[in-house]
Order: sequence, then structure tokens, then C-alpha cells
Amino acid sequence: MLAIDQQESLQQQWHSLPEDKISYLLNTDLENGLSNEEAVRRKSEYGLNQLTAKKGKPAWLKFILQFNQPLLIILLSAGAIKAIIGEWLNAGVIWGVTTTNAIISFVQESKAEGAIAALASAVKTEATVIRDGKKLRISSEELVPGDLVLLTSGDKVPADLRLIKIRDLQIDESALTGESVAVEKEIHEILLPPETPLAERDNMAYAGGFVTFGQGTGVVIATGNNTETGKISQLLDQRVHLTTPLTRKFNQFSQNWLFFVLFMATLTFAIGLGQRSFNDAVEAAVALIVGAIPEGLPAVITVTLAVGVNRMASRNAIVRKMPAVETLGGATVICSDKTGTLTENQMTVQGILAGGLPFTIAGRGYNPDGKIMLNQQPVDLKKNPTLEECLKAGLLCNDSHLEQKNGSWVVVGDPTEGALISAAAKAGMIQQAIEKLYPRLDSIPFESQFQYMATLHKNRTGNVVYIKGSAESILQRCTSALDAEGTETSVNHELIEQRVNDLAKNGLRVLAFAKKSVPITQETVDHPDIETGLIFIGLQGMIDPPRPEAIAAVHACQGAGIQVKMITGDHITTAQAIARRMGFRKNKKVIAYTGVQLAEMSNSQLANAVEEGSVFARVAPEQKLRIVEALQSKGEIVAMTGDGVNDAPALKQADIGIAMGSGTEVAKEASDMILTDDNFASIESAVEEGRSVYKNLLKAICFILPVNGGESMTILISTLLGRELPILSLQILWLNMLNSITMTVPLSFEPKSAGVMKRPPRPVNEPFLTVNRIKRILAISLYNWTLIFGMFEWVRQAPWGSIELARTMAIQSLVMGRIFYLLSISQLVPSLVAKFNGSKEKVSGAPALAAGIVVAVILQIIFANSEFINNVFKTAPMNLDQWLICLGVSLPMIAIATFVNRFDPPN
Repeated sequence: MLAIDQQESLQQQWHSLPEDKISYLLNTDLENGLSNEEAVRRKSEYGLNQLTAKKGKPAWLKFILQFNQPLLIILLSAGAIKAIIGEWLNAGVIWGVTTTNAIISFVQESKAEGAIAALASAVKTEATVIRDGKKLRISSEELVPGDLVLLTSGDKVPADLRLIKIRDLQIDESALTGESVAVEKEIHEILLPPETPLAERDNMAYAGGFVTFGQGTGVVIATGNNTETGKISQLLDQRVHLTTPLTRKFNQFSQNWLFFVLFMATLTFAIGLGQRSFNDAVEAAVALIVGAIPEGLPAVITVTLAVGVNRMASRNAIVRKMPAVETLGGATVICSDKTGTLTENQMTVQGILAGGLPFTIAGRGYNPDGKIMLNQQPVDLKKNPTLEECLKAGLLCNDSHLEQKNGSWVVVGDPTEGALISAAAKAGMIQQAIEKLYPRLDSIPFESQFQYMATLHKNRTGNVVYIKGSAESILQRCTSALDAEGTETSVNHELIEQRVNDLAKNGLRVLAFAKKSVPITQETVDHPDIETGLIFIGLQGMIDPPRPEAIAAVHACQGAGIQVKMITGDHITTAQAIARRMGFRKNKKVIAYTGVQLAEMSNSQLANAVEEGSVFARVAPEQKLRIVEALQSKGEIVAMTGDGVNDAPALKQADIGIAMGSGTEVAKEASDMILTDDNFASIESAVEEGRSVYKNLLKAICFILPVNGGESMTILISTLLGRELPILSLQILWLNMLNSITMTVPLSFEPKSAGVMKRPPRPVNEPFLTVNRIKRILAISLYNWTLIFGMFEWVRQAPWGSIELARTMAIQSLVMGRIFYLLSISQLVPSLVAKFNGSKEKVSGAPALAAGIVVAVILQIIFANSEFINNVFKTAPMNLDQWLICLGVSLPMIAIATFVNRFDPPN
């Protein structure tokens, strides 16, 4: 028996080895299986057939890590300094602010990744094995390498198997390989080469696949983490959780701002020591720290993202990780899986050739609603007997049927046969009724070496054999054909082969249909009976068609400057055909690469190929991951969609992973967002919301930072001039937390601005603070400083003024100026102007904005006129004249805001 490391080194070659070699390497009997004693020994060596998960961080550690942010660390330090000098109230308030921020972040943090656990459930099942020559039913966890496993229709493949016996075996491997059609398995006399792609190793069965038809026997060659599904779990385990563009930019901004704040606080403290007492110098330094740090910004960002999450949920996009809201809005590339994402994941007949006439079929999926058309006109089946005969052949030479579940039609059996049943139903032919008229007597099941299936049916005038299969296998057996009137005539092989090629170029899978009359006494059928003398009936071409709404969504994304690329495990011809239908064109061409081609490329060649190409077919999970990484190395913000196990590593690596609601649990757990309606079109809506969220975040930043700038300038200049501080650290906390959050949260509810999807994605490396935004913040900060410092000095020197009243009126003037500034950057004023000019559009953002302003005013009244607040925050009551003075000095903000809005438009 091979050692574990030797088995792993051979894992890529099992499909290329003969059966006797496999038996020798695994030390197993291919007839009687392992002995029970040997199975127990191997289980102790290899362990259970299950995937091992990596433990997540404990909850207490996750909470502690919420404080591991530069701005919060400096605030904690400021609180500690206040505590050391005995000002416990100030210290408590500062610590309360930081703890509140940490709690908000902890609550909103995504649940620990459960991808590995989901993978484990994906492969856990029961298995039928042969041990000591006896058939046993055991848990799949008990399987070991060398076990002999029996498969039958409906089974889930419990481990990676090398098939040694099959009977019409078909396995759905779409979750692993991306193939939209069940794979017909074969036992090759000529062994496959070692480099054969995963999807073409048809003498193998992989853990997690479903047997849709037939039977088979295979020997276990890999269990647990050594299976192909296990490899994906390792890829998921190895991925470092990437930060999003939003968090990267915010972290960079925080670091830069931290260094600036520390420098200014140190300078303020040093100057203060030369002019005032130690405690006063500390108060000035702490006040500058508290004033310069935007304490409310993390909470506002959280609220803004949460609003975006709720809006996306109403548009069928469930966000699992909040920063993904903004990330999607900045996406420059969307990499989409094909099967079930861009397409229906339901085979559909779209073209029929019968009696030399080309018919087209409307309708989607297995739904029987639709029409058969000739020259864009509905056909009368009675006037097209050959078409009727072609549809009848598809119904009778068929082992599947359709069922309606939860309002949708699904196929029980082979998807290709389901498409044939649906096509006939669109012409009014009911499978059960036709089968009753032509009862089946015998059949020849599909076999790969013959490439056809045949069924014998009882008929009143004589029994009839219907045959379906590949055009090559059927045409060579045909000696005549039916014309448009149903009359037997000579067969034109060249014309039919040309039509087959035409259908194939459009990505359609083509089946040919024929029949043969036999004596009424013949009740069995065998291969020699249909070797020759067949009558050609027609062709049916089918495809897993693209969703119409997905086509529109692709065009919309491209119009918004977002590249859309298809990454699939399907055939390159089929993928290119779907891409052409959906408009995946670059310079009027669909540039496509296969997984084999990608594997031969260096990293630099791959980076160029992923930029140039729009279709990547027959790719392995590792290659999907490599494609995403190559795009990211080019500076792209990558969104990846998918629904299968094979998509999970790429979903996790992408800047935002988008899973389908009907996809595997593995894909959902690895993703940042889930589309509940499985509709690529919902991505367009999500991108639109994401862009709006980012715009609202910028408004929030440009609203909050000027207050911090004005406060910092006030503290620094007052210290330099040796003046009393116009604003204290506790008063700054009031402004930065309660007042800022109350007035900034309404910006989170701002609706999308016009033309948001007609603009290109924002530059990938665009910082939070562009040159124009810095100019805006400096201009407003300067005016805020003027308000605070000017009002404080004026009231302080007035005969009726006191230092507490001076500080109170300075703060109230600042808040009133903020209200005017808030109105200038919101969409409320432009909406009111448009309404006044006759627009029928709803006034945008009015309720939230009005509520925020009203609450802010009430808080400021309490701030000035509550005795308790006066004692805690050292403020003083104000009379009506004083309120009006504050209002008057804040009015110039209207002109200043109008000026800055010209070079830095807020919407």
C-alpha cells in the first residue's frame, strides 16, 4: 500500500493508469474489495473521509482586536492621560466613546467563515462498498483508499474514484467542473494522458458529484482533504482575507492622520508647558487629539454601509460583509461563471431541421410555454408531418420526464432529454399520451462506443424503432430521409452535415433522429437491427441559453465602464457561442483561452491574457484563482460570481465574491454577497447601489472633517497665542459624536444621483482626499475656526459674557453653520428647485435630512439650557438674542459652500 505522500504525488495520474496497476498500487482486490481488518487499519492511517476545518478566533479576541486601530489607540491613550492626572469624568467619556465604536464594529463584523464546514457537508453521505466480497452500506466517513464503491442513479459520489466498471453511467459534476451537462463516463481501452483536464477525465468520479443515470463501480483513490474537493478546501484555508478598497483607503487615511495628530498634539503640549500649568498643557494636547480625531466617522461609515445593505437586500442582493457594498460600486472587472449565472442552467432546444426546413423555438428552460416558428410564423403541426415525427422521436426515445416543483419545471433524468420533452410540449405533444399510443417494447441504452440510443415501440400497422444520437453515428446508417410532406426520399448527407456544422458553430449541441419500421411480430431490438436502413427524420439543436436579463445587465455594466469576463469549466466552443450572444466582444471579437493554454503561461503572460481575453474555458479551480489574482495584480477591483464548489477559492480571493442563492453552501460561505434570485441582472442594481453608497461616504467625510479641522486649528492657535481654549475636550466629544452622527446619518439615506451608471468606475488608486476635496475641507475648516475663535473672543470680551457662555455660543455658531453646509451638499435643495420648476420627481432625502436637523437643534438646546449638561460640559444658558447672534454669524456659510461646490461638486 502506498504511503500518504506517495498517494498524493500520484493523484494527478490515476486516470492514466491501467486497472492492474491501480490494484497493485492500492493493494486491493478489484472483485472482493478490502478485508474488514485492512479497512480498519487504513482508517487509522488515513483518518476519516472528511474535510478538516481551521479553528476561528474566539469571540473575546475578536472584540479586543476591534481596538487595534490607530485612531482608537490614540484616543485610549488620551483617556489614560486624563485618568492619570485625576480627571476621571473626562477619561470615562473618552473611553466610553472608544468602547462604543468597538462594540459597533464587533456586532457588524461578519460571522466566522464557514466554507470548510460547508465543504464537509457537501461530501458527507452514505456509500455502498464491497468488503470481503460482501456488499455493505456504510457512512462515507468510513471509506478508505482501496475501497470498492458501487454507484447507482441518485447517489452522491462519496470520494474520488477510479471507475473500473460502468453501465450507462452519467454523473453531474457541474459544481466541481462547471460542465452544464452530466458527463457520460467511459472505461478507456486507450488510457488518458496524465495532462488530461479534470472535466475530461471520464474514467473518474469525484467527491460531491451526483449520479444522474446508470450504474458503476470504482475504487477509492483519495479521501478527505486529498480529494479534488479537499484541494479546494485547502485553497480556501490558505487564502488571507483581503481587505476591501474601502478599508485599505480608510486604514491609510487613519495612519496618515494619526502621525499628523501626534505631531500637532506634541507641539501643542510643548508650547503649552511654557505658557501654563502642566494640567492645562495636557488639556490643550488632549483637546487637540480629541478635536482632530473624527470619532464619529467609524460609526457613520457603519450606518452608511448598513443602509446600503438594506437597499441591496430589497433588490435581491444579500450582503454578508458590509464593506462589500462600497467595493462593488468600485468594481472595474466582473468575472462571471457561465452555468446557472449567465445562463438558465436548463438545456433548451432552439433549432430543429426537419424535412429540410429550419424551425426555431421560443421559450426558456424546461417550461412548455413557447412556440415553434418557421420564417417567424407559428407552425401548424398537422401541416408539418416530418416536424411532428421528429418531436415524437424525441419524446419516445427518452428515459426522462419533467415535473413541476415550486412553480418551476425541472427534469428528472438527463437535461438533454428534458429539453426534447419541453420542445415537443411546445407543439402540444404530451409525453404520457404519446407513450400510451406507442408503448415501448424494448430499448438499447446509450453507449459511448455507439453514440446512440434506440427504442422499439408497438404500432398498429407494424412496430417502429426510433433512434437518437450523434449526427455521425445516425447518418452513416441512413439510406433515406423524410421530406417536408413526410414522404420518403433520398438522403443528402452533405447538406445535413453542413446544417449540423452551422448549428454547432452557434454553440448548440446537435442530436440526430431516425426511425426504422420492423415487423409487428418483432418485440426486441439489438444493434444489428439498426445497422442500416434507417430513415433520417431531422436534427434538434439545444443549448443552455443565456438569460435575457443577464444580456441587458452585461451591456449596462459595460456601459458603466466595467469589464465583464466569463470564466467557466465548459467547452470553449460553447462558451464562445454564449459570449457572442451576450455581447462579450472586444474589437468585434470574442477572445478566448482554455485552461491548458493558461497553464502554459508565465505570470506576466497570464496578466496580459486576462486583460485581453473575455472568455476562459475549461479552467480548473486553481486557474480561476490565478485569473483573479492576475487581474488584481493589474490594479483591477475584481468581482467574481459563481455557484459551485469549484468557484469558492476565487470567490474568496476576489475583492467581492458574489454567490448565487441556489448555489452550493460552499460558494455562499466563501462569498461576500448572495444573489437571491440567481440573476446576473441584479449585479447591475447592486453596482448602482454600491456607487451611491461610496458617494454618500464621501459626503460624510467631507462633512465631518471640516469640524475636526476647525477644532484643531482653534486649539493650536489658541495655544500659540497663549489664550484660553475656546472649546474643551469634553465639548469636542459632544460635537464629534452626538452632533456629528445626528447630522451625518441623514446623508446615508441620500438616493442615487442621475447618471450614476453612465460614469466610468472611479480610479482604483483614488484616495479619500483628492486635491479638490482637500481644498474643500481646508476652506470649510478655516471658516469653522473663524466662527469658533471669533465668537469666543467677542463674547469673552463683552460686558455680559463669561468664559462658559463664550464657549457655548462658539459651539452653537459652529452647529448652525454646519446645518447650512449640510443642506448645500445634500440633494434636498436641488430636488426642491427641480420641484419648483415643475418636476414630478419625489423630493429626495427630505424625511431623513429634516429629522437629523431637528434632532441636532433639540440636542443643542439641551446642551445650552440643561442644568445637568451645563455642569458636566461647562456650558451656559443662552437667551433669544444670543441665539439670533449665532444664527447671523453662521449665514456666510451659504456663500462659502456655494463657492467650494463649484470646484468639488458633491453629487
